[in-house]
Amino acid sequence: MSKRAEICVEQMKPFRNMKAGNLESVVLKEQMDVHGYVLVRDLLPSRDLNPLLGEITGMLSGAGWLEPNCDPIQRTASASAACADGDPTYKPTRDEIFGFQSLHALPHHPLLQRLMKLLVGEHLLIHPKPEMRLIFPNFEHGIIHAHQDHTSVAGDEESFTAWIPLHDCPLELGPLRILEGSHRFGLQRTAGETGYIPRGMERGDDWVGGDINSGDVLLFHSLTVHEAAPNRSSQLRISLDYRFQSYERAVNPAVFVFASGKRSWESTYANWTSDELKYYWTKLPLRLKPSKRELIELAQSSKSAKLRERYSRILEGFASKAPNA
Repeated sequence: MSKRAEICVEQMKPFRNMKAGNLESVVLKEQMDVHGYVLVRDLLPSRDLNPLLGEITGMLSGAGWLEPNCDPIQRTASASAACADGDPTYKPTRDEIFGFQSLHALPHHPLLQRLMKLLVGEHLLIHPKPEMRLIFPNFEHGIIHAHQDHTSVAGDEESFTAWIPLHDCPLELGPLRILEGSHRFGLQRTAGETGYIPRGMERGDDWVGGDINSGDVLLFHSLTVHEAAPNRSSQLRISLDYRFQSYERAVNPAVFVFASGKRSWESTYANWTSDELKYYWTKLPLRLKPSKRELIELAQSSKSAKLRERYSRILEGFASKAPNA
């Protein structure tokens, strides 16, 4: 463990916990309002997480990311395969996993939906593009530094992330840590286009952290500053980010389409055995911000060609799959 990591662990306060059996809407909202996060222990049964973990580790083993002489479920990383988001060797494997039907089904689990509704009400919108965090050990390039999800997600600030590890995640594997109370300081300054808040410039109360186990769910506000501790183990860390909000609040249309790259919903759904969750958001009365009318204007008048292309791709994605706005 690095000196910096040791210092952070010594100074961090432990997470505030809530047991899954003791959840109440008023208490959940109060904890989120005050602290910017809620860690719910033992919400999801391992039997509902292990099949997805098995699918993902099987894919990672086939891609050469794991040591061939070890059981894939142990996630023993191959150091020579180390890569991170943004690297050309990361994207093809990430995109393959993105197509797993089980990955997209998990946030619709009844227990998780109940938890989300306790926080945002009955008009639940689950954002359809989950984020996978496949974190190699002892790979500094792959460390996720302090940031706020609202920087990239946009839309209404009252949106939330459910961070779910698919296996026990002790400190040595690099679980998330939270800057308590940081959601009260609004959107904080980032360093260029990195999306990261400069070290030491984060505004909030105290950093909190600790072990997060399989079945636990860490919820936090879109403005809550958070980062990953370094993974100092020999194993790959596999966790999922699912974002959600009330569909009565404004939502960024980019969360429903692929504004860059070659991914599409058609390719994502290619091997699914059920149509139930395909394009589920098109059945909801969404409040898009920017609206389709505003997107048309932005696609024509934005100053940079990059932005004009991005807004045009969002419009194209909405041509046949989104409701009018």
